[in-house]
Amino acid sequence: MATISRKAGLSKAAPKPQEATALLRADHKLVSGLFDEYEKARAPSRKKQIVAKICTELSVHAQVEEEIFYPAVKQALKDKELVPEATVEHATLKDLIAQVEGIEPDGEMFNAKIKVLSEYVKHHVKEEQNEMFPKAKATKLDMLELGGRMAERKKTLLADRA
Repeated sequence: MATISRKAGLSKAAPKPQEATALLRADHKLVSGLFDEYEKARAPSRKKQIVAKICTELSVHAQVEEEIFYPAVKQALKDKELVPEATVEHATLKDLIAQVEGIEPDGEMFNAKIKVLSEYVKHHVKEEQNEMFPKAKATKLDMLELGGRMAERKKTLLADRA
């Protein structure tokens, strides 16, 4: 069911390009909602489904940022701090994802890893949205063009994972 709504959302988004930061904010909101769902879930099978979706969304999001958004922002801002820090945070997120992806939710250590992942993502999102995004938007970067490239790449990466 989620796949259908995801595809429907992408086909609707194609004619109306989103700014890069709006696309990333939408991803942040989606993942935050998934973490909330995980907190409420009781059945291990449901938890496993939610974690799989979280891992997919975070992995694709990070890859799109690293391939397209971060290089553009780094160049536009001549940044030597925000982008490198965000890239290091991504490495830690990827490590946590590797520890939970495809694993059975088997108790307190698994739940602890998801909790830490959630908190880490919240921290990362706050820094991006409060620091990086406003600075990026203040540059001459074409946010619509950047968003279009990112949406296409995201669509490809999600299709590859399906």
